[in-house]
Amino acid sequence: MPERAMSPNEKYDALVFTAGYVPVPLSPEEYIGLLPRELRTINSYGIRIRHRTYDSPELTPWRRQPSGTGRDGKRWEVRYDPYDISRVWVRNHREGTWITAIWRHLRTAPTPMGELAWDHARRVLAERGTDPVTEEAIAQAAVALLDRAADGPQAAPDKPTRRSRKDRKVAARTRSTSTSSLPRPTPTEPVEASSPDTEEGEDALADVVPLGIFDARKEAEK
Repeated sequence: MPERAMSPNEKYDALVFTAGYVPVPLSPEEYIGLLPRELRTINSYGIRIRHRTYDSPELTPWRRQPSGTGRDGKRWEVRYDPYDISRVWVRNHREGTWITAIWRHLRTAPTPMGELAWDHARRVLAERGTDPVTEEAIAQAAVALLDRAADGPQAAPDKPTRRSRKDRKVAARTRSTSTSSLPRPTPTEPVEASSPDTEEGEDALADVVPLGIFDARKEAEK
């Protein structure tokens, strides 16, 4: 209809009718906005979420400061990925940005894992009578569980136990979701996090190696 005057909405409707919808890749900020949300206080040691501690130098200006938003005006919006516990994102609504906070035990537990493996390890420790357990103990138990599942049993038991079957299922689901193709922002500088129980001489976090962000246009050119 080259001679018909059409509004932008009418033109777009005609385009969708003939060509269908065009999928647009999410930007890193849009990806974060779709993740599950928690409201947390930024303390001197960082943020505690689901028995884990996250911190970043970028949180320093906002430690023990009210957010000024929400019902109580105190807590900050935190987004987390259920399949990757290595980091969370804090909404800095005052500057319109996201702050990437890294897990304090990422150096000692570098094995990729999600909430499933973390919660399973915590339940196992609780059944052994070690609840409440420390954050470091849960991290070590989760890594040990995934390592055992990756190596396989040394000698196949006559009848697998319910616990061993559950461990293998958790490890398999963790491996299948450990690599994400979705865009996610990464910190621009190494993070040196502190915590309330950090002792003098304790090893600092390892340098965080940024991951590349998926660029749909560059991929299309290939």
